[in-house]
Amino acid sequence: MRISVTASATLAIGLAFGSTGSSQAQTIEGPKIEWKHSLWGKRRANTEGIEKINEILKARTNGNFSIKIGYGEVFSKGAENLDAIKIGAIDTADICNFYHPGKTPAWMVFSLPFLPFESLKVTRDVTDAVQMHPALVKDLDQWGAQPYYIVVLPQSEFMGKGKPPKNLEDWKGLRLRAGGGLGDAMRILGAVPSTVPATDVYTAMERGTIDGAAFPHTYAHMAYQIHTVASWFTNNMNPSISGCGVAVSKASYEKLPPQYQKLLAEAKPEAYDAMLSAYEKVDAENLPVFRKRLTEVLYTEAQLKEFQEKAGKPVWDKWVADNQSKFDAKGVLDMVLAEADKAIAKHVKK
Repeated sequence: MRISVTASATLAIGLAFGSTGSSQAQTIEGPKIEWKHSLWGKRRANTEGIEKINEILKARTNGNFSIKIGYGEVFSKGAENLDAIKIGAIDTADICNFYHPGKTPAWMVFSLPFLPFESLKVTRDVTDAVQMHPALVKDLDQWGAQPYYIVVLPQSEFMGKGKPPKNLEDWKGLRLRAGGGLGDAMRILGAVPSTVPATDVYTAMERGTIDGAAFPHTYAHMAYQIHTVASWFTNNMNPSISGCGVAVSKASYEKLPPQYQKLLAEAKPEAYDAMLSAYEKVDAENLPVFRKRLTEVLYTEAQLKEFQEKAGKPVWDKWVADNQSKFDAKGVLDMVLAEADKAIAKHVKK
């Protein structure tokens, strides 16, 4: 099927990592425009991207092009951000696949367990490239939106109470807060996944109704104070991420003058740098606290490969089989794995 992605393709042309650093370029003239950006929660590491974008836009245009950032869902509910873009209520928004899997089915590839995302830089490179696959572009296109940049989230890791799971067999029988593809993978290993709201994890672990919980590492574990009731944490298991990004209204983008469109492209690399720097700062603060209180679980390369083969790939295969008739699920997964190979060679392997 031929998919019209003109606006998205136009945006993507300038959004490669090699764009010229925006902070060193000259001032841009243009009309007064303020976009509305919808997201949930408060300012945090993964919102430093949109904060940096806004900073650059205002600085480069003398305040003529800016973004009003609507924290706390003031413009739209998180699960309804695509709907709000479609009706023209907002210009841009954070989106996450787990909020609306039915609206963005191809984006669910990012939630498959044990994908080879070995670092934040690898995750950034892979997801940034894959968001431009026609299937993912189409997911947003039907909502009048197009991809801009990925909201990079750290890999989830487990934190738990009791005997540390130092090998695959130790996961058998553990009651875990792990949903979606990760829950399916841990079930294969003999664990018992459950859906516990994030705000209830502390109490559930304290009372012993669950043995462990997966959260984006390290900031979410710290935010919910899970380390104060846990006794161990994994730190290189890398079991899953979430597929989050910033979507832009196609109509809003097409109304921008060319110089503003170009400026959005130039600002993107600095948005990624801002997010990754924020995570590094948070980890530098949190990891010493975790290591002082808890047993750190690290797996060997052989064990990590076994996690992927035994618990990951069966879930990948099922996802492809369940979705191939709806979109090119195999092509999407193949692109993830190919881009991961390239990114690992660039950032990880020496």
